Order: sequence, then structure tokens, then C-alpha cells
Amino acid sequence: MGVAQIMFRLSYMAILMKLALATKYIVGGSNGGWDTNSNLQSWASSQIFSVGDSLVFQYPPNHDVVEVTKGDYDSCQPTKPIQSYNDGATTIPLTSPGKRYFICGTIGHCSQGMKVEIDTLASATTSATAAASPGDFTISPAESPEDSTISPADSPEDSTISPAESPEDSAISPVESHKDSIISPAESPEDIPTTPSPLFQTRLESPISPPVIPSTELPASASPLTRARRSSDLSASPTRKGNLQASVAVVLSFLMMFMAF
Repeated sequence: MGVAQIMFRLSYMAILMKLALATKYIVGGSNGGWDTNSNLQSWASSQIFSVGDSLVFQYPPNHDVVEVTKGDYDSCQPTKPIQSYNDGATTIPLTSPGKRYFICGTIGHCSQGMKVEIDTLASATTSATAAASPGDFTISPAESPEDSTISPADSPEDSTISPAESPEDSAISPVESHKDSIISPAESPEDIPTTPSPLFQTRLESPISPPVIPSTELPASASPLTRARRSSDLSASPTRKGNLQASVAVVLSFLMMFMAF
């Protein structure tokens, strides 16, 4: 809420309070009046007049009300009035603080005590409005956030943590520290050494190595039976080779006939 809006609301409330608390004073009191028989100055001294109040003069036709200066009040001179009234029931509002002077303009009445000095004070609401001015705002040390102190109980920096509450000093169970002690190959692929396939490595190292042909010679320590079997296998191998060639020739002939059709 802005300062201007706060001031407006305070002023509005002050006006309402003035209207509600405004008092109408009958000059001379309930037992007197605006006449020569009342002790008007004694009555005025017993009252507290504030801004917003009103003075009510009630008098017969042979009297009037004249507002004068301090000098004319002391000398009872009504010849230079500030304001004069003669309606018999005059209401004068007190709109500003200060002293005002009233006398009766009828000759001889002022000297007989028909005069009154009214001292008007500033109203309580006006003082409250002035005190609410933003220029007069002060912050007490208790309200100042900069001067406030933090007790050790409230200070997070000064608070202590017991060993049972300290997470750094607490014991870690084997289950909780499992991930710190053992890392499976699936969880850390970067730490697993990569070993190329033996087949792939062999091909890279010897891409054109010649095929190994098994030796057909038998060792000298071979038995006669083993030598006989070996010789029979060698004699049968040309026959097998010839049969294989014949089979391949037949297959090729069929393929050529199929392509011709």
C-alpha cells in the first residue's frame, strides 16, 4: 500500500473522528448563559476546546456577540469587530487552534463581565495524523533487522551436531557401501579393458598367411599296422578324387541343359 493512500485513509478517518467527537459548548454552561450574571471566563477555563468543536451563544435581543482582537478585548472596544452576530442563537465553529476573543457590543456589558476568551487546542486526531507522516517514521532498535541479534540457539552456524546426528561420522553398512567397494562390469564399462576377438586379431596379424597342409609322412616309430592303414588311405584318395570330379561334371551338365531350355 502506497504512502499517499495511507495518508488519505488516515485523513479520512481523522475527519470522521472529528465529526463523531465534535462537541457543542453552550457558552456559560447549563446553569448560565451569554449574560452579565454568568462568570463566563471561569466557565471557559474549566473546558477543553478542540478543533472541530462549536460554541453556541444563546441570548435575548438586547445582547449580541462580537469577535474582536486581543487589544479590543482587553479595552472592551467593539468598534472594530472581526465578526458580529445578533440572531439570538449563534453557533461559531472552532476550525483552527489558537485563542479567540468574544464580547458583547452593548455599551457597558463587556465591562460588566460579558466577555470570554476561548483557547482552542489541536485535536487528538490531528496530532495522530501528523505523527503518521512518513517523514517522521522511526524504527526502534528492537524493530531494526540490522541491529537484531541472533541467539546461539537460533544461529545455524553456531549449532552443534552430535556424533549420532553427524552423517560424516556415522558408520556405513556393507550394503550401503556396496556401490563404493564393488563396481560390476555392467555399471562401469569405461573401466573394462577391451580385448579384441582372437579370430579378429589373428586375421589382422596375418591376413595372407598360407593354409597349413598336414604332413602325410608317418613317424619312424609307427607300427606296421598303422603303416598299412595309412598306405590304404593314400591309395584310395585318387579314387575318391576321381569320383568327386565325375559328380561335379554331371552337375555342370544338368545346369547347362537347364539354362539352354
